[in-house]
Amino acid sequence: MRVVIARTMQEFSMDVYADGIISGLKSARPNWEIIDLAPRHFDRRSHSLSLRVNKYYERFWTFPRLVKQQKADIFHVIDPSEAHVVYWLNKKAQPAVVTCHDLVNFYYKDNLQGSVQLPFISKAAWIHAVKGMRHAKHIVSVSSITAKDTTKLLDIPQEKITVTPNAVDPSFQQLSKLETASLRQKYNIPENIFCLLNVGSNHPRKNLSTILKAISHLINDKNLPVYFLKAGSDFTEEQKKYISEHQLTSNVSYLGKPDKQSLVELYNTVDILMAPSLHEGFGITVLEAMACGTPVITSNTSALPEVAGDAGVLVNPLDSEALASAVYELYSNNNHYQILVEKGIARAKLFTWEKTGELLATVYEDILSKQITPNINQTYSIYRS
Repeated sequence: MRVVIARTMQEFSMDVYADGIISGLKSARPNWEIIDLAPRHFDRRSHSLSLRVNKYYERFWTFPRLVKQQKADIFHVIDPSEAHVVYWLNKKAQPAVVTCHDLVNFYYKDNLQGSVQLPFISKAAWIHAVKGMRHAKHIVSVSSITAKDTTKLLDIPQEKITVTPNAVDPSFQQLSKLETASLRQKYNIPENIFCLLNVGSNHPRKNLSTILKAISHLINDKNLPVYFLKAGSDFTEEQKKYISEHQLTSNVSYLGKPDKQSLVELYNTVDILMAPSLHEGFGITVLEAMACGTPVITSNTSALPEVAGDAGVLVNPLDSEALASAVYELYSNNNHYQILVEKGIARAKLFTWEKTGELLATVYEDILSKQITPNINQTYSIYRS
C-alpha cells in the first residue's frame, strides 16, 4: 500500500504527531510505502503582509496541488485545520482520512486571538478547512470526547469515526535519583521546595489564572514551600500583574519554550505537573509527565479523564481551592504520591505509536475493502487494559 501523509506547516505538536504515526505505520506494516509531505515553512513571527499572503497561497493552493498530484491508495491529512486538502482530493475521488485532534475553536471564540496576525480571516479559513472533514472517507479522532464533538458540531456520523489515541515518545522516561538531584541543582530548586510545572500555551482555556490562585492559597493559607515553573508560552500581562500583586514573584518562573530533551528534564525535575485545562482534545503533556514518573493533577472535564484514567488526580478546574488541596495532599501523603508515580508510568506505557500505527493501518485497510464499522469504545479499550 502507498500512503501519503499530508502534514501541517511546521508546528511542534503536529510534527510530533506526524513523526509518531509514521514510525507506528512503519512498525505495523513495514512493506508499505509512506510518502511524507509538508508545506513550505514560514516565519510566524513576521508581520510582513507579503509573507502572510504567500503563506496563505502555499497553504491553500500550492500544497494542496502537490498532495493532489501524488499517486497513493490512501491520503492522510493529519489535522482538521488542513482538511481543505480533502476538497482537492475529492476532485479525483482519492480516499482521504483526516485526524481530528480537537474542535476547540468552536467552543472558545477567542482561541486564535494573539496567536495569529489576522484572527478574523484565520477563523473563516479554519471553519472552511474543518468542514472539509465532512467529505473525507473517514475520520480518526484522538479521543472519544473529540469523536463525539465531531459528530455533534460537524454532523459527521459515528460510523465514519474511529478513535486512535495519541502516544508518548519513548524518550520520555523516568531518570535516576542521581540525575534528578543534578537537575534540581541545574534549575536552582532546593530539595525542600515542592515544585510544580505547567507546559503549553497561555490561552484562557489553559486555565493558568486558576493555577496562580491555587499557588497563592498554598503559600498564604497552607504555608507550603512551593515553586511554580511555566514552560511554553509566557504569562499574559494580566497574569503577570496577579503574580506581582499577590507577591508570588519569588515563587514563579517562566522558562521559555523547551526542546524535547529539556522537557524530559523538566518533567523529571518537578514534583507535579499541573494541567487543569478547561478543554483538551487529548492532553499529551499528561502522558509525558506520567512516563517520567511525575504525578499529574488535571481536570475532570473533556478528554483529560480518558488520558489520565485512575493514574492522575482529577479536580474541578475552576476550583482553585480544590486544586490547592490536591497539591497539598500529594505533598503531605508520600504513600499516595508514590502510588501515582507507579500508576502513571504503567498508564503511559499503554499509549504507544506502534499501537496507534496498527489501528491506523487497520482503518486504511478497512476503507479500501469497504468494511469500516463504528466501534469507538472498543477501539479505545485497548488503552484501558
